[in-house]
Amino acid sequence: MEPQTAVAPRDSGFSEGSGRLAGTYSAETCVAVGRPASVEHYKAAMVLSGTGDALGYKNGNWEFCRSGPTIQKELQALGGLKKIRVQLPDWPVSDDTVLHLATAEALATGKDGEDLLHEVAARYVEGMKDMVGRAPGATTMKAVSQLRPGLKGGYRVPYNPRGAGCGAAMRSMCIGLRYPRPDQLSTLVAVALETGRMTHNHPIGFLGSVASALFTSYAVQRRPITTWGLGLINKACPAARKFVQDRGFDVEETERDWGYFSDKWQWYLDQRGISDGKGPVVWPSAYGPAERDKIYKTFSLSGWAGACGHDAPMIALDALLGAGSDWEELMSRATFHGGDSDSTAVIACCCWGLLHGTEGVPKGNYSNLEYRERLERCAEQLYALSR
Repeated sequence: MEPQTAVAPRDSGFSEGSGRLAGTYSAETCVAVGRPASVEHYKAAMVLSGTGDALGYKNGNWEFCRSGPTIQKELQALGGLKKIRVQLPDWPVSDDTVLHLATAEALATGKDGEDLLHEVAARYVEGMKDMVGRAPGATTMKAVSQLRPGLKGGYRVPYNPRGAGCGAAMRSMCIGLRYPRPDQLSTLVAVALETGRMTHNHPIGFLGSVASALFTSYAVQRRPITTWGLGLINKACPAARKFVQDRGFDVEETERDWGYFSDKWQWYLDQRGISDGKGPVVWPSAYGPAERDKIYKTFSLSGWAGACGHDAPMIALDALLGAGSDWEELMSRATFHGGDSDSTAVIACCCWGLLHGTEGVPKGNYSNLEYRERLERCAEQLYALSR
């Protein structure tokens, strides 16, 4: 869920290239060369994303808790992560997974161009019927009520100067599963941007959608994690800006508010010492739960860490950089913190599943997850379409 936050006919971008998937890359922060993403990795990505959502949400108790140490203490009282069985009624998924599924199931139809956008809009409308007890964001609810799928321009909503929340970022990871190849960047950007601004028509909001989709595509490509942020600001953001200009929709308003997203990401890369995409990663001298709560707030726009389009994927990336292949460490950093914990978790856990599968994840964390079968079915369909 995201808060309302106050902030200041060339290539359409929908055509796909036919190039081959890039080779794998090696780095200390990524998986080893020789393990290309398989259908099992795709399934792990979708399912573990839902797991991170359910754990970060905890029926609303942890998503809205502003203290990471408090969450960690409650987690230990439950016996720790290994003891938790994520299943109904205690551990439902939130609006994040419902809308991620809506995006994924639309992509799985194989439609493209405006047909795809109308399909996504229709599934967002349908998804809003499944929001009891899932805490959907006010921005998302209002925008979806304005969608008119099937009508000309019906997948667009008015520009929203308060639409900087993370509601688009939390549901777009599957776009990177559908369009994972480097030569598909323009398509990935176009789909992530247009589906993102169906509810978050503000550059901080819809560029968050681009970031989440881009990061999953990079995970499929096995790019070193230290390079992901650089690719976002040097390649994806310029491509997104050109797409907005070429499409001619809300250009003036978008240009006015464009700068914050890239500027804040450049600041983050400087903080971590990865502005060159290489590292080594620079960490604070102390970075436990209490320290992370304070530092994550410096990422944020509103003081609620992870609640906006720029810092939800930022916290997810930070967690991936620090956790390596350790599932519990990933969850500690991406999920059990005093911010918008389920929205940062869905992004981080999706990417982690692509890199590591379910290795090291307690089966109780995911075997009885709500909507697991739908998530796995989407993963299989997206994998087939991506080949």
